[in-house]
Parts: sequence; C-alpha cells; structure tokens
Amino acid sequence: QVQLVESGGGLVQPGGSLRLSCAASRSIFSNNDMAWYRQAPGKQRELVATITTGGRTGYADFVKGRFTISRDNAKNTVSLQMNSLNSEDAAVYYCTAGQIYRGTYFPLGDYWGQGTQVTVSS
Repeated sequence: QVQLVESGGGLVQPGGSLRLSCAASRSIFSNNDMAWYRQAPGKQRELVATITTGGRTGYADFVKGRFTISRDNAKNTVSLQMNSLNSEDAAVYYCTAGQIYRGTYFPLGDYWGQGTQVTVSS
C-alpha cells in the first residue's frame, strides 16, 4: 500500500525553480513530522528539509535560503519549493514521515515515497 506519493519533479535550467509535492495518508501525515531527502547517482541519501507537525522547519546548509518546505494540514500534503537550482541539486527527491527528537530527524522505515527525479541542465 503506497502511502506517500511525490510529484513535481522534472527538468529545469540552472537558476530555475521547481515545486515538489507529497501526498500522504491522513494517519501518517497528522501524526508525524515530515521531511524531504535526496539522492544523487553515486552519492548517499541526504536530508534536505524537515517540518514538524506544528510547522517548525529545518534545512540543510546547502539549501538554506533557496528551498522552502511547507505542509498543508487540510490536504495532507508536504511541499518543497526549490529556487535557484544548480547542477548539484539534481537528484531523486524522496518524501518521508518520521519524528524529530532532540534536533535529529528519524525517518520511519516504512514511510518513504517512490521518489521524484529532479534534473538540472541547460
């Protein structure tokens, strides 16, 4: 049973913007913090941004000032607005549900989306 579904990936030119969205089941969304990860070919998966159930956000240094995470509690969706994209942002982006404990995000093992590809190229 697919419980997290990402959308919005695609091809964008350097300097451009994309908005990713993740639709989650109500039970997952309402009870968990949410986050976006990404994984580029040959690289480890890395945490991009987090958002608590209360809307507090956190960002990796490499996206601060460029990416914005948000959640719509009425629609059970979490979004990632990505601006000023560069080639290093190209990756598969994954939506997850988890818990933030003492400042660290812990994804729940079963709550990962299938990923959406972001390609940055001129």
